Amino acid sequence: MARSDRTQDGARARPEWTSARRIVVKIGSSLLVDRVSGKLKSAWLDTLADDVARLVKDGRQVILVSSGAIALGRHVLGFPKGVLELEKSQAAAAVGQISLAGAYQAVFAARGLAAAQILLTLGDTEERRRYLNARQTIDTLLGVGAVPVVNENDTVATAEIRYGDNDRLSARVASMMSADCLVLLSDVDGLYTAAPGSPGARLIPELRQITPEIEAMAGGAATELSRGGMITKIEAGKIALASGTDMVITSGLVEHPLRALSEGAPCTWMLAASDPVAARKRWIAGQLEPKGVLEIDAGAERALLTGKSLLPAGVRRVEGSFERGDAVVIRGPDGREVARGLVAYAREDAARIIGKKSGEIAAILGYAGRAALVHRDDMVLSRA
Repeated sequence: MARSDRTQDGARARPEWTSARRIVVKIGSSLLVDRVSGKLKSAWLDTLADDVARLVKDGRQVILVSSGAIALGRHVLGFPKGVLELEKSQAAAAVGQISLAGAYQAVFAARGLAAAQILLTLGDTEERRRYLNARQTIDTLLGVGAVPVVNENDTVATAEIRYGDNDRLSARVASMMSADCLVLLSDVDGLYTAAPGSPGARLIPELRQITPEIEAMAGGAATELSRGGMITKIEAGKIALASGTDMVITSGLVEHPLRALSEGAPCTWMLAASDPVAARKRWIAGQLEPKGVLEIDAGAERALLTGKSLLPAGVRRVEGSFERGDAVVIRGPDGREVARGLVAYAREDAARIIGKKSGEIAAILGYAGRAALVHRDDMVLSRA
């Protein structure tokens, strides 16, 4: 279905929103869980699910990063208000994760969509092999039209419960998945020059960089349900912008918050200087230390220069000591660097499959790995 850049009332939606194909939406605990009753705000969740279903029908891919497990679980277990001890936080998360996953499953099933629970810690978006596993799982889910629901794995995390927040986790997920747009649904509708409601405070509608002056504007303590504040949203913005992902802070207190955003609701847009693909390629090319070398034949070199992935059949030799997900240099038969990329196999396995057809990988290694030794999405050419 073709997507219009105009809303139902004829207003023109922002191009950063209408052009976004992959969207990450962060949902805070205070939006999902009633602070007094400790119960899920089912009516609000229904409106959010309607918005997500419309986006998916429109050809978008949506990833939710949801808080709420601890808030739901503490009510079930009867824990008192206020800051919980680590062990009680983990116990509450263990109970609340079941309720939260069940709620998302039910609300999306009613709209013909499958929901999938992904439990991550910040470490899963930093350690290379875990990063690749998470990326591939979420990418596969999006490819079949499912809605991944990411939550911090609070039952096993320690520092994350004490100091972490889903603002930064959502930004790391957006970076990992090369998302076009990150939406932070908040209890405020954007970044203000001073505390919202105070004399002279005004909403900042758009930012293209986060300066020390902007950081100084961020403040506000977190509630017992939401550990994040505006300062964590600024930190999330830094991660997103560095990854080429636009970020927007807008109110989640309204029903149909994503529809409201598309219709021009008050918000603060933080605009990246480059797109996610360019940012990821730049990261691979210049910020990762290569751990090994793949020497390829002339046919493989020609294939790479036309935008193809590197298959094992075109590799003649491997050098170095590398693990799956490490950066490697790809050299042509003349010894010159052709590309750099993230390798899909550790050195030992890579050495066993070079020169072989992709269809032989499972028989050689005993498991079905990726067909490409370095996929084109994880590669940047050094010369045209």
